[in-house]
Amino acid sequence: MTPVKSAVAPRRPTTHSRSFEWPTWLVIAIIYGGWLLVTLTYRLLPVWFANLVLLLIATWQMSLQHELLHGHPTRNKTINRLLGVFPLSAWYPYDIYRDSHIAHHRDELLTLPGIDPEGNYVEPQDYKNLSSFQRAIRWSLRTALGRLLLGPAFTIPPVWATIVSGPLKRDFRYAGTWALHLALLVAMLWWVNAQSGISPLHYLFGIAYPALSLAMLRSFYEHRPASNPAHRIVINDAALPWRLLYLNNNYHAVHHDYPGLAWYDIPSVYRSDREGFLHRNDGFHIPGYGHLLRKYALKPIDSPVHPGIEK
Repeated sequence: MTPVKSAVAPRRPTTHSRSFEWPTWLVIAIIYGGWLLVTLTYRLLPVWFANLVLLLIATWQMSLQHELLHGHPTRNKTINRLLGVFPLSAWYPYDIYRDSHIAHHRDELLTLPGIDPEGNYVEPQDYKNLSSFQRAIRWSLRTALGRLLLGPAFTIPPVWATIVSGPLKRDFRYAGTWALHLALLVAMLWWVNAQSGISPLHYLFGIAYPALSLAMLRSFYEHRPASNPAHRIVINDAALPWRLLYLNNNYHAVHHDYPGLAWYDIPSVYRSDREGFLHRNDGFHIPGYGHLLRKYALKPIDSPVHPGIEK
């Protein structure tokens, strides 16, 4: 495992510190066991509580899927895939997310419009061609509330459009992925409706949509444009509940330096060289997600227009 190029080489941690990764297996058991338990007892629970738990479980599963594609809890890609394909969070097929995220890990291309698949910026010329309304939407998406409320609405349609656009371009890479995802999704929606009385629309837009919103808060400002790739990746010193929900991916610079490092080892690696990581990312630091919500609820955190990168 080779860290990205930076001013000072970070220490080299072990990617698999346990032969049996019981912390990740425990998270897997809690997520799927908890989801099943809540759907089985949904009619007995306060509606607000049951919906909140299902929302948090769906968000947590997205964090788990991130761990799975990076080689945890096993080194067998097939097993990890089987652990991630069940669509609790509904909107993203595991295989599409996996391939997109792996492409995102080209640090030298981070934030570049049209190249970084997880980028949130537009080219200056493309911005000039937008209508006033489209520009307003772009600016709103650079606020925390805009990210939460509108972010999924602007990311879900392009992904689902590939169901049709792929075959039209004679690209059948994800035909099997979509067939499996849709079959599992229909089965899941039938189950929760029959067992819990949760309608498909309720699950999709009352649980899965806000779950994706919460997941997208993590990535709201985890990258910024900068000439040095190491300066583009944030360290967010989030509180324990956020760290657990996002499986320590808030320490994003650590993750990009060592993408194979298990989530439960990230905090100790960060603490052992905190000043070094902050030096390497040029002090790109946020003191928690509460800070983002308070300061940038309605205020754009930066411009949606990519400034270009000097080389």
